[in-house]
Amino acid sequence: KWLEAASYSLATHPDPELERLVDEVITLIASAQQPDGYLNIYFTVVKPGERWTDLRDAHELYCAGHLIEAGVAHYEATKKRTLLDIVCRYADHIDSVFGLEEGKKRGYCGHQEIELALVKLYRKTDEKRYLKLSQYFIDERGQEPHYFTQEKVEGKGFFDEFIKHLDNIKEYNQSHKPVREQSKVVGHSVRAMYMYTAMADLAGEFGDESLLKACERLWNHLHTKNMFITGGIGSTGKNEGFTYDYDLPNETSYAETCAAIGLVYWNQRMLQLECDGKYADAMERALYNGVISGVSLDGKKFFYANPLASIGDRHRKEWFGCACCPPNLARLLASLGGYVYSQTTDDLVVHLYVQGEAKFDLHGQQIIFKQKTEYPWNGSISIKINLDKPDVFGVKLRIPDWCKRAKLKVNNEEIKITGKLEKGYVRIERKWKNNDSIELELYMPIERMYSHPNVRQNANHVAIQRGPIVYCLESIDNVDSLHKLSLTKEGILTSIYDETLLGGVVKIVGDAELADDLIWEDKLYTTDKPKNKPFQITAIPYYAWDNRESGQMRVWIQEEVK
Repeated sequence: KWLEAASYSLATHPDPELERLVDEVITLIASAQQPDGYLNIYFTVVKPGERWTDLRDAHELYCAGHLIEAGVAHYEATKKRTLLDIVCRYADHIDSVFGLEEGKKRGYCGHQEIELALVKLYRKTDEKRYLKLSQYFIDERGQEPHYFTQEKVEGKGFFDEFIKHLDNIKEYNQSHKPVREQSKVVGHSVRAMYMYTAMADLAGEFGDESLLKACERLWNHLHTKNMFITGGIGSTGKNEGFTYDYDLPNETSYAETCAAIGLVYWNQRMLQLECDGKYADAMERALYNGVISGVSLDGKKFFYANPLASIGDRHRKEWFGCACCPPNLARLLASLGGYVYSQTTDDLVVHLYVQGEAKFDLHGQQIIFKQKTEYPWNGSISIKINLDKPDVFGVKLRIPDWCKRAKLKVNNEEIKITGKLEKGYVRIERKWKNNDSIELELYMPIERMYSHPNVRQNANHVAIQRGPIVYCLESIDNVDSLHKLSLTKEGILTSIYDETLLGGVVKIVGDAELADDLIWEDKLYTTDKPKNKPFQITAIPYYAWDNRESGQMRVWIQEEVK
């Protein structure tokens, strides 16, 4: 993951010292590759002779997948084949070991990842064997006789003590059914996201309608019944994943950073198959909330799990024994430019509003978009289009689901949006000329968000959202015990940009009530009705919590009931 992140960084920010370090690491990796192409130091040095004997637990194919992704990213960034050739040799070896042919193992990895990596490798090398191997791993999963059941007859797995305490071992790694028969998200959330991402990739490559339908069923189940408002997923640490529908606890929420990152990957793949704004909306929700909450503002500390409430005992750490989240954040953020735009044969599509420059090759010429914006702090976006000669094509702009009112201008002439949205996008087709401009204004009021009544943890509670940003309360801005606060029904909430707060954020202040302690004295219970007194709250973006002194935090706030 570090190699992949470093490669993405080199693509946009050339750095001779970083490139030297990357080359040094690649040389070291090359020296560890075996004559047959195998490359996993643990099974070469620590447990020689035990290759591919613990697919359920040992992450052999998972690690291979991440190395393959790094090889593809490094080649794209530098055009050097040093790492790409290494991972191709390893993929060739894996292809010689696994499959339906006689003499091959009919196994697959307990932690999905190689499936999506092989699709990337195929797209870069045009070697169809890699695509077919990915298809095999997806198709074989969950088939009977069950591979992991047979594998564990001969011995224990690396995580046997942990696995045996799970409620459903097969659901844990999504091998309980063939993937096309799955309709509910279950088990370990990161494994699920990586698998669904590969399923979407393969659905696109093969035109596989059955895989696409499975993705759509699983997407609906996750996003309508099992996702936190922050885009976090995974309700419990017991299985690092899902429990049951509408079980979305706050203090004990797991919401692993890697799972939110996986959610971004999956939604981005679904977005490429069908330009539907709901996928970009979900991608954006995760990015601005449940993903970047995983790293401190100085970039030096990390959350593994991202709770939606804390009594003051949850803090980011510099590292983890299982260090999956820090480099996962690095590789996503370093490659973020690849999530902003898409293009078809006749359209240039804007999914995310991020200041920067993008270059497209369309109709035989290079077209440059220069986007300027302070999004997400306000909804003003301007795009300047540069091209050598006038050309007719479409520009599609996403109107986010949270935006109820928007204004669009092309060369200062207003274009009506009402009734013209296609799955959340407005399309402008015209003969574009050099220096044409697009101005989009997304009105961004403060919204009170409510949970489905089946989410028992959030009954009579409200969350605050402005644009794509979910807000929270911290003790440092309010009171020590945040559960004593409640929003009034008619209370006014106001947004204020504060450049001195948390690196510069829009904070929200507003009317609330604070439970009055005076009637209690030394009582624990009383027949007297408690009283409240007025209080002015301050809410900050959820992603920025735990960057100051320790204290309580909560996303869901009690709301006055009338």
